[in-house]
Amino acid sequence: MTSQTPDTARSLAKKRLAVILAGGAAGVAFGLVAVYGIATLTRNAAGDPVCRPAAEMANRLKPLIRGEIAALAPAASPVRVNGLTFKDATGQDRKLSDWNDRLVLLNLWATWCVPCRKEMPALDALQQKLGGPGFEVVAVNIDTRDPDKPKAWLKEVGINGLTYYADPTAKIFQDLKSLGKAFGMPTTLLVDGKGCEVATLAGPAEWASEDAVKFIEAALKK
Repeated sequence: MTSQTPDTARSLAKKRLAVILAGGAAGVAFGLVAVYGIATLTRNAAGDPVCRPAAEMANRLKPLIRGEIAALAPAASPVRVNGLTFKDATGQDRKLSDWNDRLVLLNLWATWCVPCRKEMPALDALQQKLGGPGFEVVAVNIDTRDPDKPKAWLKEVGINGLTYYADPTAKIFQDLKSLGKAFGMPTTLLVDGKGCEVATLAGPAEWASEDAVKFIEAALKK
């Protein structure tokens, strides 16, 4: 067995430690890829080219975030949310990617949420005014108990311009919460045609107001 000087032993030990740390870092990186690489809800890390137009749109729309929608937060580093899932009125699975190439105002609401109920007529009015091939208000109910209650409430108050969507598991809220995009109810996101967040609002807004209409109209301009 070849003897080693103390200096040589220390040098070899440092090299081994460097190899171990490098291997550990690679393992962590691989683990993160395994967890997040398959995820459809991702941050615009290092300027994801898919979400770059959303960031540019958010910056362009900043001057219009005022008045009734002053609480909107434009996305500096957009989150891609096209993997969010929910169900339609027939119980069929839907995914936000079904709205690719359309501007979407995604709203999460519940009948137990007083501010949600208060803003629903305004969302309905916005859909009736601007809804079409290029834009839709996608309001997703997250009541977890009686599935008939939200439908009955919408009919009772005369909401007929919005298509009914629901997630009785409320997983859509938890998914957005995990990304730091949902803190309470209602939660609303403006999402571009690539499924990338443009702006987020925690709380209600007067979506049928002049401020909101001008904002959405400007977002629809190419």
